[in-house]
Amino acid sequence: MSGERARLFVALELPPAIRATLAGWAADELRRIPGLRLIDERSLHVTLCFLGWREIDEVGEIGTVCRTGASGARIGLSLGEALWLPPRRPRVVAVDLVDADDGLARRQAAVADALTAREFYEPETRPFLGHVTVARVARGARIRPTPLPPPPAVRFDAEAVTLYRSRLVPGGARYEALETVRLG
Repeated sequence: MSGERARLFVALELPPAIRATLAGWAADELRRIPGLRLIDERSLHVTLCFLGWREIDEVGEIGTVCRTGASGARIGLSLGEALWLPPRRPRVVAVDLVDADDGLARRQAAVADALTAREFYEPETRPFLGHVTVARVARGARIRPTPLPPPPAVRFDAEAVTLYRSRLVPGGARYEALETVRLG
């Protein structure tokens, strides 16, 4: 073991047009809410499993496990409602994903099960909620949740799952794709 560690997560990729739609909606509708910091368009994704800090020597094996758990057909989704998460003392604004046949939940469970079997992931106690975080509450800001405008009603196919390294930098995190599994 090298001792070097990496902060990792597995995410469903959003098509570029959907990222642009969400970023445009957030810029138009959320920018006027004081205390929110919008997420950069390139960073919009759907987290399936947050692995936390892992040994850098494990990355190759984690990528192999992700390929096994993530493979399969494309997932048909649509943008749902905008949500404050958590609802009472929010830290983020997210857009819920509507998944007519539970393909997203099944894919998340398959990835989580494969990673858990190899002890790379400890499943969360709360149920999975497929969503895209579009804004974060700024450090030190307290926001009273108010009704949020609906995002555009758009359907799309998710085409890839990616293992990312998250590098914490001032102003947020930067994501580096380590392994991508194309769907379909």
